[in-house]
Amino acid sequence: MPRTKKKNSRGGQHGNVQPFSDEDASIETLSRCSSFSDVTSVVDEGGEASEDAAQEDFQFKLKGFIDSTVDKSAKTRQGALDGLKTAMATRILHEFISDRRMTITDSIERCLKKGKGEEQRAAASLACLLCIQLGSGIESEEVLKTLKPIFKTILADGSANIQARQAVATGLGLCTLVAEDDILDVHATMECFENLFMRSCARQDGTCPSISPQMSQLHINALLSWALLLTICSGSQIKEILQKFLPKLPRLLESDDVNMRIAAGETISLLFELARDMDPEFDFDQLDELCDKLNALATDCNKHRAKTDKKKQRSVFRDVLKAVEEGDFQSETIRFGTERMTIDSWVRKRMYDAFREFVGSGMNYHLQANEFIRDVFELGPPVLVDSATMKAMKISRFERVCCTAVVTSVLFSINFNCLFLLDCKSLFIRPHPPTPTSLSLSSHWFFKKSFLLYETLTFC
Repeated sequence: MPRTKKKNSRGGQHGNVQPFSDEDASIETLSRCSSFSDVTSVVDEGGEASEDAAQEDFQFKLKGFIDSTVDKSAKTRQGALDGLKTAMATRILHEFISDRRMTITDSIERCLKKGKGEEQRAAASLACLLCIQLGSGIESEEVLKTLKPIFKTILADGSANIQARQAVATGLGLCTLVAEDDILDVHATMECFENLFMRSCARQDGTCPSISPQMSQLHINALLSWALLLTICSGSQIKEILQKFLPKLPRLLESDDVNMRIAAGETISLLFELARDMDPEFDFDQLDELCDKLNALATDCNKHRAKTDKKKQRSVFRDVLKAVEEGDFQSETIRFGTERMTIDSWVRKRMYDAFREFVGSGMNYHLQANEFIRDVFELGPPVLVDSATMKAMKISRFERVCCTAVVTSVLFSINFNCLFLLDCKSLFIRPHPPTPTSLSLSSHWFFKKSFLLYETLTFC
């Protein structure tokens, strides 16, 4: 990132302590890859093997994945890439990866050059996770220096696999955010994205270009990566971008793709936020016309659009309209472990969404333990607790399942087998076998019955 760097921002853990982790992120997500599930279940359920032995076994499997990325079989390479992705998304592996950074980078480069479709897509995603694990520093800069020319070649190649181009459009944006230290190179990368998403702009006569859904998704990914890099641009660059693109971006609101309209609206809100941060009195000449467009999208009743699309669009554009007119942002609180973080700006939202796209359900774990991500969101050093305390505070998977089963059983029993009648003088329960009518009414009476049951038990 082109900002003041701390000493090699890492995501590593320290000594024999580890962050208070979310079990769903660190264990259940990891179990998607069958080769990991045995290791984690042994540690989590207190098996015979020690944690050190389990860790050694885990690293042995990772080494096997790294070796398999150069296998002759495309299916084997794909599986190895997916295995490494799952591990990096759900664990902090800085030391392990740092020792093998060049080998992993070479494997990604080979898969991008010689692979097809899904393999290229997986390799691009793995490149992002590699940079997230390494953090902002020389190591990630060298990764980007190696892969950036390949990324740009694939991105500009109209004959390349469209899914690979989509993944590269997203991956290049995040890798640049993490690893690029030259603001001029950031600007050059943004120009690559501009050449793509501007093709979705409506023409001067108001007609929209005919674009396939997959090509539209490529343009959306390019726009979102462009918006992500806006968050690290200098003030002078922001001023130039405002003059050049703020009058043009509203034309993307005419797109037939609801996701493009939403991405354009959020990008416009981000630009207004950055502009007002520099100048609280910032004024846009075409503000009234823009607000009319945003209001129309926030109250869209077009019968030719799907209900789900209209609902999602209206919800987003109500927030976008408030951001443009009043500078407001609907804040959101993210809880992870014993901490919480507030998403209180469009800048933070764009960054959070970008990281979460790659680490998925492991985001909470990275917010706790990854020093680079904590630095980006100004969370300070990781809050650490020892292993014994962490294990004592966890609820085992078996206990969670049993508790859920008991509660579900009781509630359904109440809902389908009893009818509660409340009288001024008496309260009683009358058996009521389920019928088609009672089943249809069960949802309506569910909360009332549960409340009456609580009152009955309290009264007794």
